[in-house]
Amino acid sequence: MSIWWSLHLRRDAASVPLARRLLLGTMETAGVDPDVSYDLSVALSEACANAVEHGGDITHGGCSEAYRVTAYLDGETCRIEVADSGPGFTGGRTVRSDRSDTYAEQGRGLYLIQELADHVHIGNKPGRSGAVVSFDKILKWRKDAPLMAV
Repeated sequence: MSIWWSLHLRRDAASVPLARRLLLGTMETAGVDPDVSYDLSVALSEACANAVEHGGDITHGGCSEAYRVTAYLDGETCRIEVADSGPGFTGGRTVRSDRSDTYAEQGRGLYLIQELADHVHIGNKPGRSGAVVSFDKILKWRKDAPLMAV
């Protein structure tokens, strides 16, 4: 079984639940275990929220108004990629590797993605401005899954 979709979304807070609902609906239809679906939807929400907040470069005169979300359910794995056209990861945007400030207003999103997914890649678009956050997780299936991988 293989399903994939890609969205080009406005950098607006309203786009985050849209992407999350599409992912949850896709995984429910395919028969993915609800706990796995929930983990991936939280990770996706965090990645989208980062793209909305940091995905534009206003200081250089132009601000990208969009970001891209792509999801692949392929065999036993779901892979999600969120790419924006902002400044990318610089000294000001670092990945938290510990829970030293659990109650901080910012900085937990990338940490949550790392905790909820099996494999995570966080970096910049090669040769262009923008950040890319991609992550994957091994899928578990409901017993009655209509599209379960064989």
